[in-house]
Amino acid sequence: MSSMLTFRAAAGSHRMMMQPLKLLVRLSIALGLTGPAAAMVGGAAPSDSGIAASVITIIGSRGTFCSGALIAPDLVLSAAHCIQGGTDYKIVLYDAQRTPQLRDVKRVAVHPQFNAAGISSHRASADVALLQLAQPLTKPVAALGIPSEPIAAGQNFVVAGIGVTRRGDGKSGGTVRAASLTSTSQPGRLQIRLVDPAANNLRDGLGACTGDSGAPVAQAQSGRLLVVGVVSWSTGANSGNGCGGLTGVTPLTLYRDWVLQTARAWGAGL
Repeated sequence: MSSMLTFRAAAGSHRMMMQPLKLLVRLSIALGLTGPAAAMVGGAAPSDSGIAASVITIIGSRGTFCSGALIAPDLVLSAAHCIQGGTDYKIVLYDAQRTPQLRDVKRVAVHPQFNAAGISSHRASADVALLQLAQPLTKPVAALGIPSEPIAAGQNFVVAGIGVTRRGDGKSGGTVRAASLTSTSQPGRLQIRLVDPAANNLRDGLGACTGDSGAPVAQAQSGRLLVVGVVSWSTGANSGNGCGGLTGVTPLTLYRDWVLQTARAWGAGL
């Protein structure tokens, strides 16, 4: 059994239509964001360069905690299963002292073909969403692309997110970490499954975990890293429950045009 990788705050969080500061305090306590933290299971190293420099922390008024990638100064790419109706979203930035600061989200969009039941059972779906910010950021912007074709087993990808390093331990999440993973057999345009080549899904290894939903999945093409997909789900070793086995990715091959069209409709500079 496996799981999607959104984090839900403590019991009663589904009723948290609270003021932004109160929400931030609640999530900071739950996730350890006010002190040293980590992300990505299996001992992945902290990173603030490459694709990791564009990673965004997304929180929602119903307790959602997800990753995303800044693909334009005011536009964040994430996973559709991170977005719920009737929820207010913010992004979290940090100053030099790691003090969290909230920034407003102007609007969100979920791909119209997204099917939540499909993602929950590992079937391919359009697990792609966009969030437009009320004000542009000065963080590095990630370049958007699609996976190199033909998509084959053994190709290299980089995943960067702010999820937990230990499943079930919210305080171990909050700092960007990156992991190099490879595609397993039968990857395709609809779904790619990644694995730590050192563990090969036979034991716990590197991989996405809770809070890494929506994290950018990048591939080196022509000398630069391009965001070519988003993280959708994970398994433990031997495809069991947990993290550190497989990392399920929704590639942008069929959805990049929707991202571009939505960005243009919003007037985003993508």
